[in-house]
Amino acid sequence: MEEVKLIGFWPSPYVYRVIWALKLKGIKYEYLEEDIFNKTELLLKYNPVHKRVPVLLHGGKPIPESTVILEYLEEKWPQNPLLPDDPHERAVARFWTKFGEDKMKIFLSFYVTCGEEQVKATKDVQELLIILEEHGLGEKKYFGGNKIGLVDIAFGWIACFLEFLEQAAGVKVLEDNSFPRLQALDQKLQRDSSG
Repeated sequence: MEEVKLIGFWPSPYVYRVIWALKLKGIKYEYLEEDIFNKTELLLKYNPVHKRVPVLLHGGKPIPESTVILEYLEEKWPQNPLLPDDPHERAVARFWTKFGEDKMKIFLSFYVTCGEEQVKATKDVQELLIILEEHGLGEKKYFGGNKIGLVDIAFGWIACFLEFLEQAAGVKVLEDNSFPRLQALDQKLQRDSSG
C-alpha cells in the first residue's frame, strides 16, 4: 500500500475531519505537524495555492482541502463508507456538508467579535444551529442515519471545539436545554470518535 501522510496543525477542525475519516476507514497514516505561523517548505511545496492545512499525501501526491480529501478517501478506500449508498441520500449529505462550509464564518463569528456585534453573532449562530438540528439532523441518531458519516465528520468540530471557543469568548452558544438533539449527537461523536 502506498504511504499516506497528513500535514496538519493540532487546533485545526479541518485537520480533525481528515483524522476522523482516516480512523473510521482504518487507514494507517503518518501525521506531520505543521507550524502555520512559520510554514515549512513541505507545506508550501504540496499546497502552493492556499498554503494551509490539511494536506493529504498519498504515494507522494498531494490532496489539499478537507472536503476534497474526504471525497478522495471515500473513492480510494470504499470500506466503512462515509456516504450512503442511495444517490439522493448522498446528495443530501453533500448539501449539509456544503452548508457547513458556506456558513463557517458565521459559525465562528461570535468568537471574533465583541459587544453588540458578539450578541448578534451569537444569535446568528444559534439560528444556524436550529436549522441544522431541525432540518439536518431531525430525529436521526446521526446526520446520515444510524452511523457516523460525512456530515457528522464535517460538523464534528461542534462537539470538539465549540465549548472551548465559548469559554475563550465568554459566550454561551449551546445553552443548557437548548438543541437537545445536537447536544446528544455531540456526546455520541465524542464517544465514538475517541476510539
